[in-house]
Amino acid sequence: MIRKLFRQMLLTQILSSMTVMLCMLIDSIMIGRFLGIPSMSAYGYATPVLLVFAAMGAMISAGVQVMCGKTMGIGDKKGTNACFTASVVLTSAISLVGLLAVVLFTDPICVLLGAGGKGGENTEVFRLTKDYLRGFIIGAPAFMFAQVMVPYMQISGSRVRLVVAVAMMTVADVIFDLLNVFVIKGGTFGMGLASSLSYYVAFVIGILYFFKKDCIFRFKAKLISLKSCAQVIKDGVPTLINQVSLVFLTFVLNNLLKNVGGNIAVAAYSVITTAGNICYSFSSGIASVALMLSSIFFGDGDKTSLRSLVSTMCRYALIICSVVTALVLVFASPLVLLFLEDQRAYGMAVVGLRIFVLSLVPCAINTSFKNYYQGIDHVRLTQTISVMQNFALTALSAFVLSRVFDLTGIWMGFLCGELLTLLFITIFVFVKNKKTELTSANFSLIDDDFGVPDEDCFEFSIVSKTEVAKASKECEVFCKAHGQSTRLSSLIALSIEEMTNNIIEHGFDKDRHENSIDIRLQIRDGEPILRIRDNCRHFDPVKYTELHSDEDPVSHIGIRMVMKLVKSANYVNSMGLNNLTLTF
Repeated sequence: MIRKLFRQMLLTQILSSMTVMLCMLIDSIMIGRFLGIPSMSAYGYATPVLLVFAAMGAMISAGVQVMCGKTMGIGDKKGTNACFTASVVLTSAISLVGLLAVVLFTDPICVLLGAGGKGGENTEVFRLTKDYLRGFIIGAPAFMFAQVMVPYMQISGSRVRLVVAVAMMTVADVIFDLLNVFVIKGGTFGMGLASSLSYYVAFVIGILYFFKKDCIFRFKAKLISLKSCAQVIKDGVPTLINQVSLVFLTFVLNNLLKNVGGNIAVAAYSVITTAGNICYSFSSGIASVALMLSSIFFGDGDKTSLRSLVSTMCRYALIICSVVTALVLVFASPLVLLFLEDQRAYGMAVVGLRIFVLSLVPCAINTSFKNYYQGIDHVRLTQTISVMQNFALTALSAFVLSRVFDLTGIWMGFLCGELLTLLFITIFVFVKNKKTELTSANFSLIDDDFGVPDEDCFEFSIVSKTEVAKASKECEVFCKAHGQSTRLSSLIALSIEEMTNNIIEHGFDKDRHENSIDIRLQIRDGEPILRIRDNCRHFDPVKYTELHSDEDPVSHIGIRMVMKLVKSANYVNSMGLNNLTLTF
């Protein structure tokens, strides 16, 4: 089921990862094609500010994935709503403070970014940079909220809405940019404003979900607390460090490129980073799914699913990003022509993009491991990988190689930095586990005492009725072998038969072969805990029993019987999966 779930989530997560980058891509194309090299350079200088807001949004989004993933994993509805409330408060506060800061201190910020140079505050590039920032900052709140809404809609299974929001945002940005270029003629300010308006389009489409009756997230003022806000930030700090490292890298490379090749090189780098960010959406989409699932499985103590997740994410990272790399290598020239016509900048950008994209596969693997380790609470390791991958090793490689290969050396710094980061992760895993094995179990970094021992856990996947009896019988044997009474062992086996047969009868889609049920029984401190997870249509047996308690007792007698047998029953629907936990 892990592979099926990963595949189902992947497309929408990749598209969601493009939420931030699509408007930047479109703006970059329009600016490069219609406004010229000075405007393209100005856009490049403004990029670190855009990345700062993206960093804050990514921090809260990641904090939501980790905190909400854990609360959903154990069925803590109050904790889930506390997380939702805290994320709304934090996003509102940070976006408004950032908006005011850019409006009030635009000139000093542009000087800090290097747009004016020494005493060049009145240059054309400086003015154009100011204009773009003033247009962009209007949409800062929507820009951040669009990021933060993504994990909630993924968890709730609202994937179609995500796709629609991203699609409409893209269409809106193209229309607004074209109006700016050919009708309004608002220059770089108009380009920034066009992005702002398109972010509000995505924001409105997304936020409508949270007003629906069946929305599983609720904003509750009484749950506002420093503790919950601090927890979201704490869980998202590794991602913040990751994004801030990217901001520093962009700043360093802008200055390095300016010294080596002038503003033309900075313009070429703007094209490479914008096109590269779309390529990165594939790796960040894979990594985001890894973060969300690892948080849920870690909170659930599911060792087997975590190991399966490691192998699945690496497989998709290798396959998908290899295809993207090949496509960019072949179509680098026409891709750059979308942005630039200036022959000097065009030549630099084509060479740079082809060298840059070679780093995509190791980047996808590194980013997936980084997010996975964040989900399983290896925070320091995640932070170390972030700094090495997105700043230290890449910047150092670019600086050293530029001394020998000039501009080509700077582009080579991306590949070198990613390969060195992957080498670091591998050495760390080998040393930590004292095993030099390239296996998912080794790289999962799960301690031997995590969850329950393998010998105390029974797992079985069911895809048809013929497998129900086999699962029931094997589970009964397992229970008896682990000291459970004959009566209790039989009752647990009977519960599996009743619940899984009911799921197959009423939940399986007759025209599809994607439905399955995962059974996991663990003996924790002598107490049997049964978890039944399926990817069928939404059904809460706990709530159903409560709502129909006064009806004919023969109706749905199987579900009623199971609910009376257990000490406690907890149901949660996350990522479109039904999760029922029964404690006997």
